[in-house]
Amino acid sequence: MREQQLIVFRDLEEGELLYDFTWLMEHYRDEYYNKEDLQGLLYEGVHKLIELAGNYGFCGNLWHCYLTNLLVNNENSYSKACEIRGNVPGTINQATLHDITIFKELFDYDFGQMRDVLEVPALDLVLDYETNSQESKVYNTRICKRICELAKRFTLDETPQQMKDTLTGFYKEYGVGKFGLHKSFRIVHDAEGVHIEPILNIAHVKLSDLVGYEAAKQKLTDNTTAFVEGRKANNCLLFGDAGTGKSSSIKGIANEYYDRGLRIIEVYKHQFQDLNEVISQIKHRNYKFIIYMDDLSFEDFEIEYKYLKAVIEGGLEKRPDNVLIYATSNRRHLVREKFSDKEERADDLHKNDTVQEKLSLVARFGVTIYFGAPDKKQFQEIVKTLAERHGIAMDEDKLLLEAGRWELAHGGLSGRTAQQFIDYLLGEPN
Repeated sequence: MREQQLIVFRDLEEGELLYDFTWLMEHYRDEYYNKEDLQGLLYEGVHKLIELAGNYGFCGNLWHCYLTNLLVNNENSYSKACEIRGNVPGTINQATLHDITIFKELFDYDFGQMRDVLEVPALDLVLDYETNSQESKVYNTRICKRICELAKRFTLDETPQQMKDTLTGFYKEYGVGKFGLHKSFRIVHDAEGVHIEPILNIAHVKLSDLVGYEAAKQKLTDNTTAFVEGRKANNCLLFGDAGTGKSSSIKGIANEYYDRGLRIIEVYKHQFQDLNEVISQIKHRNYKFIIYMDDLSFEDFEIEYKYLKAVIEGGLEKRPDNVLIYATSNRRHLVREKFSDKEERADDLHKNDTVQEKLSLVARFGVTIYFGAPDKKQFQEIVKTLAERHGIAMDEDKLLLEAGRWELAHGGLSGRTAQQFIDYLLGEPN
């Protein structure tokens, strides 16, 4: 069987279906096997392709979508070398072309004779499949559409070399595997170790959606642009009042810099012990990674900040150039300070060391950006801008009067309160 001859694309996740179909391609005419058993195996393959469509959102020729999904997710020496960079020199190209020749044969395979010999007309269902509007459980709509479009482009390639070039172009534009297809990730620690898993649906916000804070946003984009372009950049701390857009700004850069190779990995305080393992998994990839910590702060009895300091600063092994740390916090200095820290105490011979220890974490962030609560006039401007964006037709005086009443009862002056007020208006019955 040809799939046994694969060299580079050999370790295929979810490859069982491939092996079943290639076995049928070779044996469906073999009288040694019971026809009903062969029919059963083919029906099982049809079932799995339809389940694949339901889980992934694929449509059209599901066999082509399945093969394409294998190719875009297989992290091997060739695909990882080409991600974000494109063509690479060396003998690996010949080995890859050997494999793509096999995949080309699989793409071009005519199932008509198998369908007729085994008398399974249902096979036609998966060769021109119309999906429903149900959201994919594995991919968001953007990723699903991208894979289906690539599958169609493969059918236009007349030679294995053309197919290889098309695939390499995909690796250059989007990357490979989970890091190529997804923007943001979380950490999962189970019995098998530390895993970086995709966050399937991240809010599709842009920095321009955040009203105001132009200086703060510019400072954030300047640092992030330098990072993705390979220039020197700093760890970044976004601090200030609650509801002012700190977390939304991080989501904004995740969306706006994705096509330039930026990926976001969200880490919680209890996961700091896994940071070294996470960095070891990403340091040799061609993407730029921001390790993101939301609402970061520590009580004086918590010691996790010491682990974070060590990771940020680096020990004997310096932090990789493709990794930065961004954090948001309502506290300027991250670690809670007490007046007693600065008082003369008989049991602390070096009280200044205690203070400096607590302040030293924020010093690891080379860029600090302040997001302050808006004043009354700024809050009203945010409300008017959001109302205009959402097409809310209301007299301005009434709009601002209602907004003022809302903020008094719902958390005060902030961009978050303004958005909640607009959502309230949008949710009212006509």
